[in-house]
Amino acid sequence: MSPSYKGHRYPVEVISHCVWLYFRFPLSFREVEELMLERGVTVSYETIRRWCVKFGQQYANLLLRRRPRPGDEWHLDEVFIKINGEQKYLWRAVDQNGNVLDILVQSRRDTAAARRFFRRLLTKTGEAPRVIVTDKLRSYRAAHREVMPSIEHRSHKGLNNRAENSHQPTRQRERVMKGFRSVGTAQRFLAAFSGISPHFQPRRHLMTAPNYRAEMTVRFAIWEQITGVTGRPAAA
Repeated sequence: MSPSYKGHRYPVEVISHCVWLYFRFPLSFREVEELMLERGVTVSYETIRRWCVKFGQQYANLLLRRRPRPGDEWHLDEVFIKINGEQKYLWRAVDQNGNVLDILVQSRRDTAAARRFFRRLLTKTGEAPRVIVTDKLRSYRAAHREVMPSIEHRSHKGLNNRAENSHQPTRQRERVMKGFRSVGTAQRFLAAFSGISPHFQPRRHLMTAPNYRAEMTVRFAIWEQITGVTGRPAAA
């Protein structure tokens, strides 16, 4: 079911396009405003910000429902981020195909934080993996014993490049945004960003140009359908 746009004077095409621009590319709200102005659409950056806050997570959730089931090999990693000048930690999980399973911003990287992330992952995905892969942080081992002791756990820094590499887009956006102002702001943005941006980034290096264009056509059609721009079903 598409989001409700009741009370918005701009058409859904404009709203969804602004949200797409902001979450897909490393742009500020003011830069999105400028791009829209070039297309003849006058909308303030503050309005664009409100649209992204209101619809970003809704769009991400609808895209998530379209994804195939996650793989059975989960890669977990944590990286520090600066929030209002303080060091916090971004926990991230991806499957063996690079699909983001979940992210969580926390103040610590201890056993309690790892345990919280494990439980959140199991709840969100609704299933358990065959194996989890982490670096050698001891908190993972302790949380693994408590939350999912029957799941194989591989702890080796060299095996976890997939999760570590998935942080790169976040780092890029963090620089553009000059950091996050609060934990809540970071969690809201990164949750929506992790759901929207990857949808438009298939593995280009593994595809021929015609296949890439065909795949992107399908993905844009899905975007139009979930945002309510069109009610036509997207091709499979």
